[in-house]
Amino acid sequence: MARCKKSDVRSGRREDRRFKTLNGFVVRPVRALRGSAALLPATLFFTLAAGGVSAGTVAETAIRWGLIGRWSIDCRIAADHDRGAVLSYQVVGRSKVVLHRDFGDSEDQADVIAAQISGDNLLDLRIYFPLLKQTRELGLQRLPDGGIRAIYNRTRNGAYSIMDGRITASGEPTPPQFRCGQ
Repeated sequence: MARCKKSDVRSGRREDRRFKTLNGFVVRPVRALRGSAALLPATLFFTLAAGGVSAGTVAETAIRWGLIGRWSIDCRIAADHDRGAVLSYQVVGRSKVVLHRDFGDSEDQADVIAAQISGDNLLDLRIYFPLLKQTRELGLQRLPDGGIRAIYNRTRNGAYSIMDGRITASGEPTPPQFRCGQ
């Protein structure tokens, strides 16, 4: 079967079923994807759907994961530098999240500037501490009993204070924190 020229298709002088026109241009049919290329669309879809992508604001992500509220190692005791701080994640405005830390003898506040839920339901936070003039990255894991636990805490240049769920200075596992009140 002879191939059509663009001018032949436009004028309608010759018709070849292998070609069609779209706005006056000859268009060839697309061949089906073969081999591993056929898996690309499905792979991309499941990668995006499985995690690592959190759409929405920091507040929406924190609310969806269940972070908003007061957290402590033991909600029955007052905030204390040695026995445990009370951490409060609060939504301010419509999209901002603030971390308020109460150590009993001192307090500070920091801005959660990024939040993402990863594929294994780890909440990855980036927090700016103005008093320290430092941004830290923190990973929180939800526990089966509803508590949360820090899996990592590091500076932007990679200095860890918590790595793999353990406090780097002592090697001890990070203690779980539980929601207070509510």
